[in-house]
Amino acid sequence: MLTARENEMLARVGAGSPMGDYLRDHWTPAVRAAALEADGRPARVRLFGKNFVAFRATDGRVGFLDEECPHRCVSLALARNEGNGLRCLFHGWKIDVAGALVDVPSEPPERQEAFAANITVNHYPTREAGGLIWVYLGARATPPAFVDFEFTGLPESHIDIRRAILRCNWLQGFEGTLDTVHAGILHVGWMGDPAQRWQGAEGAALHVLSRKVPSAAIEFEPRAYGFREGALRPMPDGSLYVRIRDVALPYYSFIPTPGGAACFVTIVVPIDDETHAQWYVLYDPAKPIGADIRDRMMANSSGDRDDFAADLGGFHNMWGQDRALMKQGHWSGIGLGRPLPFEDFAVQEAMGPIMDRTREQLGSSDVTIVRTRRLLLDAARRHAQGAPSAAASHAAIRSIAIRLPAGADWRHVDTMKPPASLPDAAAAE
Repeated sequence: MLTARENEMLARVGAGSPMGDYLRDHWTPAVRAAALEADGRPARVRLFGKNFVAFRATDGRVGFLDEECPHRCVSLALARNEGNGLRCLFHGWKIDVAGALVDVPSEPPERQEAFAANITVNHYPTREAGGLIWVYLGARATPPAFVDFEFTGLPESHIDIRRAILRCNWLQGFEGTLDTVHAGILHVGWMGDPAQRWQGAEGAALHVLSRKVPSAAIEFEPRAYGFREGALRPMPDGSLYVRIRDVALPYYSFIPTPGGAACFVTIVVPIDDETHAQWYVLYDPAKPIGADIRDRMMANSSGDRDDFAADLGGFHNMWGQDRALMKQGHWSGIGLGRPLPFEDFAVQEAMGPIMDRTREQLGSSDVTIVRTRRLLLDAARRHAQGAPSAAASHAAIRSIAIRLPAGADWRHVDTMKPPASLPDAAAAE
């Protein structure tokens, strides 16, 4: 259980807050790269309680500016995007990708150059990688080194990226991605549906897990970026079902998928104190993402990749929960016919805008949550005392769900080159 002060420190991300300042000191995923077209519509972006605008200039470079025009504070999301800059509709002031005011037609010609030189336009460093536009919003004059992931080095065809915008604090979303035990309970209806299951031995193991052994023994291995977690469940045939997951601060969760399947990373980014974005990055290091993999968890989702949960619902309609379906045997009444993550999103929002963690009654299954909170609190405190955020490469991180022989040590599994899993255990049910 956290104190009220610790809960506030973890949840609040506004300007000057310890957690907000710590998070800003990292490269932050801000917008899908494909959402920005050269000379196209600027994207309005909100991060850490502040509004920005992102645009792709004529020559393909990306600009990231404060949303307000420095003249009369009109939103630059309305601006004309042309000639390698944004031109405000109100008085025609034009700003380039480097934040320079390059044209001020509202001023007399003889004083335009001197006038423009005295105008400050806040702009921010960007990096395009892995289908995302990343931005650095921290206080350092020179941004930290960019942290590479396996997916940032892959062709566009190997990556599928979507975002969901949720109406609750970022930590509720992040903790939802870290909770391994809920998979066999909240998602039991989805995993029990033959049309939705992962195929093969791991698919059969998941199905057994969903009905017989939802709890797990959870072990950890510290890493420079956070930690690696092993969630161990004994199978009826004597083998061990293990979900090996990496957690990288400040908000990355590498979700275990069956060996041979595509890889999956979630990134949970604060929009403000009571809203956050969850980025779903699905990628295949070996081949282009196929429709069978891409749509398995996202079947019937909104076609809007910038908010695939736009039709999630809320308390007003209980997130579309179908009580008649529950009486027929579906666990949540939410997941069937909707994307799997909608079950996660509903319970995260149902905690309220900012969860009061002083009221929790935690159990043994919450050790990953507790560990992550302590690491985040420690990182934010050290950052407030002047320690820079860590910048270790994540390119060699890959999580996996696998069945191992009884007594095998999951720490010895090379997740980048995993061993062949055991034969199908469907008969072990």
